Amino acid sequence: MTDTFTAYRTFDEAGKTVSRYVEMTLDALDPGDVVIRAEYSSINYKDALSHNGTGRIIRRFPCNAGIDVAGEIVSSADPRFKPGDKAIVTSWDFGVAHDGGYSELVRVPAKWVVPMPPGMTTFDAMVLGTAGFTAGLAVERMEHDGLAPDKGPVVVSGPTGGVGSVAIEILARRGYRVVAVTGKPEEAAYLQGLGAAEIIDRRTLDWGKRPLERATWAGAVDNIGGDALAWMTRTMLQGGTIASCGLAASHELKTTVMPFILRGVSLLGVDSGYWPMEARERLWRRLAHEWKPEKVARAVKVVALRELPGVFANLLEGRMTGRYVVKIA
Repeated sequence: MTDTFTAYRTFDEAGKTVSRYVEMTLDALDPGDVVIRAEYSSINYKDALSHNGTGRIIRRFPCNAGIDVAGEIVSSADPRFKPGDKAIVTSWDFGVAHDGGYSELVRVPAKWVVPMPPGMTTFDAMVLGTAGFTAGLAVERMEHDGLAPDKGPVVVSGPTGGVGSVAIEILARRGYRVVAVTGKPEEAAYLQGLGAAEIIDRRTLDWGKRPLERATWAGAVDNIGGDALAWMTRTMLQGGTIASCGLAASHELKTTVMPFILRGVSLLGVDSGYWPMEARERLWRRLAHEWKPEKVARAVKVVALRELPGVFANLLEGRMTGRYVVKIA
């Protein structure tokens, strides 16, 4: 495999983060046990933050961007995988401190590789990607904490993004009454199509100032942090559960201990990056079958590898809805 291939690579040039398309050979990639010919990747908020240094995501330069990939194994030094197998790679240091998925070939440690679950294609896997895996993990952790449809409604912030979209569909399919709090009320039809029973324009909300506000929600999936997450802590029902998944608005949380010691609220951090492999494979199997986001998939947008810069700009400026899959093969 001495032929060149295309990758979207991020550099530090005189203290400025810049990304561009380059031609590479396999020996220029970071070391690993498994080589995969990429078929699809996806676009996550983290990817958009990384390409120009907005979020200081890339920890080692130069580095191929892209925190997700799905494709066909070309070679493997690990006997668990053989050429022709389909596989998924997300998380760990992939696309952050190890060459990532925006590349026609990728090479990774075998311990990062998830075998493709039966019934799932490489396209299906990247409809989910890190965002969909995070949404599934949020629901799984909340239900492990006791959340059930008969406990009350579940509110989702940042619902038009990847995590929010998949979370709404999974929750609605499982029988929850889902309420979407969004800054894009014009996307109501999209959110209702995923299963949201009610849409609230977050610009009309009074976030409240008291330690406790009217108890409303049995569960919450928060993707934006800041005022929205603080409001959720104050408005949870007794024993309510919140999954904290993102910081699109702010990394800060200004609240009190009152919701936790008087209403028994649980705040669960959702870290999809370093989840154990056994649990990771189990969740991917659920996402391939009973939690498969069919409605999200029908609305997905497919873009070419060469279109990444423009898509990133739209995402950072809040002009994107739903999931974007990158066709690489």
